[in-house]
Amino acid sequence: MAKDAALSLYLHVPFCSLKCSYCDFNSYAKLDDLVPDFVDALCTELALWAPIVRGRPVETVFFGGGTPSLLPLPHIERIMATLRDHYALANGAEITLEANPGTADRDYFAGILAAGVNRLSIGFQSLHDDELAALDRIHSAAEAVQCYRWARDAGFGRINVDLIYGLPGQPMASWQDTVERAIELAPDHVSAYALTVEDGTKLAYDVEHGTVPPPDGDLQAEMYEWAGGRLSEAGYDQYEISNWSQPGEECRHNLVYWLNGEWLALGPGAHSHWGGHRFADVYSPRQYIRLVATTAEEPPSPDASPATVLAAMKQVTFVDPQPASLQMADTAILALRLNAGLDLAAFERRFGRRFEDVYAEPLAETLEMGLLERANGRLRLTDRGRYLANEVFVRLLPD
Repeated sequence: MAKDAALSLYLHVPFCSLKCSYCDFNSYAKLDDLVPDFVDALCTELALWAPIVRGRPVETVFFGGGTPSLLPLPHIERIMATLRDHYALANGAEITLEANPGTADRDYFAGILAAGVNRLSIGFQSLHDDELAALDRIHSAAEAVQCYRWARDAGFGRINVDLIYGLPGQPMASWQDTVERAIELAPDHVSAYALTVEDGTKLAYDVEHGTVPPPDGDLQAEMYEWAGGRLSEAGYDQYEISNWSQPGEECRHNLVYWLNGEWLALGPGAHSHWGGHRFADVYSPRQYIRLVATTAEEPPSPDASPATVLAAMKQVTFVDPQPASLQMADTAILALRLNAGLDLAAFERRFGRRFEDVYAEPLAETLEMGLLERANGRLRLTDRGRYLANEVFVRLLPD
């Protein structure tokens, strides 16, 4: 990647008020005492990476979690000041913060907007209180709506709402009502995800022990299809399998992921893609704080190779070099999640090889199965292919 190519930053805030039953993200409840030391470490890690990626404009920043809106305003202000001091934030950079209802009010939103955050992603998940309780969410449906209105009142012009469908026992009518009520609020962007049972979660335990029924895949497919049609009627463009936006309101940060660009992800358990490697920081917040301090005692040379830099970053505890075969597969799979699909000419420019030559056999097979189609120099999933996307993706992975 060129030294002046754009870069994105993901900042992982691992704190939550309560661990939701379905969540397998690296997040922790009841660690409030670590917040000041964590912010110190995050700002230090930002400073450590800055000379290594100097000259690269930062076009998107994403505060994810966890629950970033649990960070008190002065901490957000400090992190934003660190970003401005050490990085070349592009004009009009998209800076998103995830917020959960019950953790922020109008004054908080006004404060983070003034600090430089210009986009919010609010975790509704459902607008039915019984479903929220089943998910261990800390807020009610009314509080979710109020949170959204506070954000608008504070001046936020770009807001996403997250929704989850296929909850245990959730009828179609309940899901339809949640979508309709979300549409009435006119968010700029809607993300809708099927509930999945992840190993190690409370939900997985409950499903395994028969106290909660597993998700109904057929019903989830019906819910997905209905939501896509209804959101389209309401003026939202579907641009990725699980994401819809009003025209021009796509999440620019997430597009970096789907186009397999480069980003640095800082914070406990955060996963990066940079310098031909995928890598992650240590998961434990306490270990993260300690190891960042260790790195700061002997920081890497800004001119060192990516492998040498990563070896010197003691908080980085997982490194996976990306051979060309894996980079090509990742680029194809991620792009196929987008409605626009994979730009075949761009693939050839990036890797010096035609997609049709690299993947001749799986391409022929998936075209014949009706899962992929060609259009205007692009390869994309068919409507049927969206439901069976994994059948396509697994065929593109290297042996």
